[in-house]
Amino acid sequence: MRETRGKTTMKKALFATTALVLSAGVAAADVTISGYGRTGVQYYEDGALTGGFNDSQVISRLRMNIDASTSTDNGVDFGARFRLQWDQNNGSRGTDASTNAGKLYVTSQGLTVEVGNVDTALDSAGLIYASELGAFDRSVGGNALGAFFAYESSPYSSPNRVGIAAIYSIDDLTVRASYVDPDQTGAFEDSAFWGEPLEEEFSVAIDYTWNGVLELSAAAALNAAGYDDHDVYFVGARYAVSEQARIGLNYIDNGDVGSIPGIVGPNTVSDFGKTIVLYGDYTLLDGLTNIEAYIANNDGDWTQKETDNAFGIGVNYDLGGARLGASLQRDYQERVTADMGVRFDF
Repeated sequence: MRETRGKTTMKKALFATTALVLSAGVAAADVTISGYGRTGVQYYEDGALTGGFNDSQVISRLRMNIDASTSTDNGVDFGARFRLQWDQNNGSRGTDASTNAGKLYVTSQGLTVEVGNVDTALDSAGLIYASELGAFDRSVGGNALGAFFAYESSPYSSPNRVGIAAIYSIDDLTVRASYVDPDQTGAFEDSAFWGEPLEEEFSVAIDYTWNGVLELSAAAALNAAGYDDHDVYFVGARYAVSEQARIGLNYIDNGDVGSIPGIVGPNTVSDFGKTIVLYGDYTLLDGLTNIEAYIANNDGDWTQKETDNAFGIGVNYDLGGARLGASLQRDYQERVTADMGVRFDF
């Protein structure tokens, strides 16, 4: 009996010591969960979302970013991020929530260096997604058609992919550079054995805000998404006409590999062309309702394209911690798409 009590006492002491160590670790570090949830209805003519079946579907997303960071005595911050995400009807995240490849980073005096599943420069350019509308943040005509690497919400398709990124910010200027090697073992570089070789993507971006009213953004990705000689370029500007109104203009050279809205990609075509997007938004005097719109022109010569012009209009209503949103758009196949839903951030 004494021996049993002794073992029990030792176990309790071990548990208490472990709890103390864990609590000390939590106190020294900063662990946070952030993200958002959204749900609503999307309509896309001709069953573009379902391979030719239903035009309308309920679409939802739950995203949780798990961030952990700590600071050294000399003021250097180290951190890491995982993402947990569920996307209804998504091919890789539709059945259950998926964790992604992780990211590690270090920050000091305005410079951040990331390793792993990095925020790539082109994908992080300040205005590249500025024409998106509604609660679902969609733009079937204004977003880039050309493929390029980005921060992945799903697991990597290859365990040997690696990314390195650097971000430097000072006052109103932010400069980014990123490098992604799809397979750092070098095995997939042999085109004779694997077919199309995988290339390393190099990407840069620069963002500047002048006097709080003029935003300038430019970026480029070479061998974008790992495709040889597939280069994507972007430049954009947005001007605050007043406290309520902004107007912007984007130019995107899409290259020849990418994804067509409503069509499974990526697709290799002769030319995805160049896209010019005029967009803007206006906030009503109530400060809660924001109306946004865009018109886009694409001069590319690619299959299933019916027109050079796409356009859309959207609205968001601020609920204070959440927003209601809706949009109505027409794509380059002259198909109408619409959505309405709610989004909340946490």
